[in-house]
Amino acid sequence: MHRVILSLASNRYQKSNLFKARRCLEEVLTDAHFSSEHWTQPVGSNCRREAYLNQLADATTELDEAELTQWLKQKELDFGRTESRRRRGVVPIDLDILQFDDERRHLKDWDRSYVADLIGELQQ
Repeated sequence: MHRVILSLASNRYQKSNLFKARRCLEEVLTDAHFSSEHWTQPVGSNCRREAYLNQLADATTELDEAELTQWLKQKELDFGRTESRRRRGVVPIDLDILQFDDERRHLKDWDRSYVADLIGELQQ
């Protein structure tokens, strides 16, 4: 089993898409604990200005990192995430591995204040 911390985010049908994503994640995660949801403004987008709804998950999985990454990317596609929509600033769902076992990923995300706040919730 591997311990993972995942980041979930959406700027399109935010509440509904995060709810659906949590249900999907139950297919590959066990003992999942989710933080509260946190609204943030988009960073570096000149296209759209819809706020993001963010959440973190702390869980275990039997998948290795490559398998989990592939599964997450497929779910993003299933939610309608495409490169052309991303360029227009539309992100139905973004699912990222922030930590796999003891290795941190997406290091710039760890510096975001909402990640620090939400990580604190998971560690309580």
